Amino acid sequence: MECVFTLKYQLLSDDSDMDAIMDRLAEEGCNDALVGVGQPGRLALEFVREASSAHDAIEGAIEDVRRAVPNAHSIEAALAPV
Repeated sequence: MECVFTLKYQLLSDDSDMDAIMDRLAEEGCNDALVGVGQPGRLALEFVREASSAHDAIEGAIEDVRRAVPNAHSIEAALAPV
């Protein structure tokens, strides 16, 4: 099943190299996300991810982001309206 959802994070001030963050996200499997960095200190990712359930899709994405940006603090996770 295809799941569409958004994850939003607060970044630490020492993690401000957006090019490096984008590279790490791609390396960790987040190439199925549209990444928004327009708000200083924030990171938003809109995923379109295949998984057996929405829960599995979101949990997998959270783990991918955690590996890529370990110091980011999750502030929101939301499923897109159907």
